[in-house]
Amino acid sequence: MSFYKIILEYDGTNYSGWQRQKNTRDTIQQVLEKKLSIINKSYVRAISAGRTDAGVHAKEQVVNFKLDVDIPIERLPFALNSLLPKDITCKDAKEADSEFHARYDTRGKLYRYRLSNCKIPSVFKRNYVYNIRSNIDFGKIKKTAPLLVGTHDFASFQNSGSDIVDTVRTIERIDITEVDDEYHFSIEGNGFLYKMVRIIIGTFIEIGLNKIELSEMSNIIKSKDRRKAGYTAPAKGLTLMKVYY
Repeated sequence: MSFYKIILEYDGTNYSGWQRQKNTRDTIQQVLEKKLSIINKSYVRAISAGRTDAGVHAKEQVVNFKLDVDIPIERLPFALNSLLPKDITCKDAKEADSEFHARYDTRGKLYRYRLSNCKIPSVFKRNYVYNIRSNIDFGKIKKTAPLLVGTHDFASFQNSGSDIVDTVRTIERIDITEVDDEYHFSIEGNGFLYKMVRIIIGTFIEIGLNKIELSEMSNIIKSKDRRKAGYTAPAKGLTLMKVYY
């Protein structure tokens, strides 16, 4: 039996997220496990660093699993990619320790959200960039972002449907950069709650649209009340960029 860790890249547009589901077959985990099971000639369970939601993308999702067959590590990506659909790719593979767990061993993740403010957005970006036609005050958003950096109880930024009790997390940095006609929000932290990044982005947008006052951000955090924060931004703008161990 051999243990592996791979880097998976995927376009989440056509999938119902990472996690295996009973009522659908179109999740990343189900597709990957099916292809790995062909290589292994028996069922393979794949464990990811994060359970990305429906429509969310990944540039460097880390996945671990074990195989009964002996396959040279350098051949594994090619064998797997020959079976995977074109919107899922194994970028790299390494042998892993038998105790390694892609999810529980993480020490942090980096997400990027792509937002544009175009009157006529590009059709080629429709699956990867969230566009807002209304004028957004990005200056206000940039002043607000530092208030979220640090260790806080982020209960206000967790969507319903999660069984997580401890909602304290640490955001290491939030960088907002302009790239052509887009604004990229890079958010790095030690862990994230259910739809936390998308709720943060939705709150930023509402502040930029003057629907929420900049001065309210501290109160939103302290309230621990989901109803005080902004809406949940669409999944398509979000990409898991990197996982740290």
